[in-house]
Amino acid sequence: MTAEPEHPVVHGELAELRRRLDVAYARVEGGLALLRHRTEETAKELDELNTRMASLEHARWPLPSLAALTALGALVVTVWQALATH
Repeated sequence: MTAEPEHPVVHGELAELRRRLDVAYARVEGGLALLRHRTEETAKELDELNTRMASLEHARWPLPSLAALTALGALVVTVWQALATH
């Protein structure tokens, strides 16, 4: 007969535990939704950066071509100075 008085307390505790579980579940779901959103945004930003980097790589001059142009410019200046002094 001692089990009868404990039933309301047990039901109240179970209801409180169920409420806490629901709140914790909602927090976890919210956190997962936020992480999913941030992951999608990060993926978009990464794709944009990869596109920008690829366009910059295609637009830049290759280093050997730049070195050849610099050497040619130096040769032209040297010849011009040599011809100007004679």
